[in-house]
Amino acid sequence: MIHPKTELKFISSQVGYGVVATAFIPAGTITWALDHLDREFTPAKLKKMNPLYQNILDTYCYRNKKGNYVLCWDNGRFVNHSFKSNCISTAYDFEIAIRDIHPGEELTDDYGYLNISEPFKGIDEGTRRKIVYPDDLLKHATTWDKLLMKNFPKIYEVEQPLKPLISEKLWAEIQAISTGKKVMKSIKENYFAG
Repeated sequence: MIHPKTELKFISSQVGYGVVATAFIPAGTITWALDHLDREFTPAKLKKMNPLYQNILDTYCYRNKKGNYVLCWDNGRFVNHSFKSNCISTAYDFEIAIRDIHPGEELTDDYGYLNISEPFKGIDEGTRRKIVYPDDLLKHATTWDKLLMKNFPKIYEVEQPLKPLISEKLWAEIQAISTGKKVMKSIKENYFAG
């Protein structure tokens, strides 16, 4: 489920639609969490589907560490790629804002950590990286982990509208990580060698 203080908005003819903040979302906020309405499809099930559905799933799904295709039921499937993303996935089936997101600003992910199947050229944002590769998660996990660890302690400092989707056990683990009592699992654990 995507953060409730967001909306779908047309970004540009090059990008299409995206998810933008309707209110201030501070760093450390859980911006998306896997929930019971999200759908998961095995590669075998996908292959048996009508090509029309295969195309939709190929466009709007990410692949989890099992290699299954996950389709977000809400506007979460419209979060666009950015090499300067303001949200990052964790190894705990949720994403957090790694910097403050202001009203009207687009929420973005780096598709490099979403187990894409084929490389693609991103929009030039003045970054060193220009292409997203299927193994980016292996190459850039250390950098993304540092950004996550910098923001994990903030999870307890800010309002969390998506907290009801986080189990008590996981919430206790997040607190232990935030206070340095437990080591955060690396985002690298999300990698699927497809």
